[in-house]
Amino acid sequence: MIIGTGTDVVNIDRFAELLEGTPALRERLFVLGERELPVRSLAARFAAKEAAAKALRAPAGLNWQDCWVEKDADGAPYLVVEGTVARRAAELGINRWHLTMSHDEPIATATVIAEHLSDSDLLTLLRLDPSARGVTVSLPGRRGELEWLVPKN
Repeated sequence: MIIGTGTDVVNIDRFAELLEGTPALRERLFVLGERELPVRSLAARFAAKEAAAKALRAPAGLNWQDCWVEKDADGAPYLVVEGTVARRAAELGINRWHLTMSHDEPIATATVIAEHLSDSDLLTLLRLDPSARGVTVSLPGRRGELEWLVPKN
């Protein structure tokens, strides 16, 4: 069941000006692995963070670094969430994310779909595709917070 959707569009040139004018912004918005990417990629990743916040109904208090984008072996992007973003997702029952991003000067865009899969659907998905990305599972002994199921390649 779809819980939320979000789409965001970022002007790449304007985003580049913001990053150049406020050097600390790069560190505040992006995790270490993202910071050195080209501006067009950072703009798309920022759009993904904004789209994820919209899918979560944009509550106050989300930390920008609690949501980031990684790519699987085929180059497909997926969201990784922790902390404030994972807690809000858990409150809404979200356990699967879908992400698409694109950039074509002068625009970067991203769309996020936040979904709740039943336990049986989740198990079926993981059985059919053990390397499934964008699936959250609760891990015992982790103070009840959701951790991302990200199989190591």
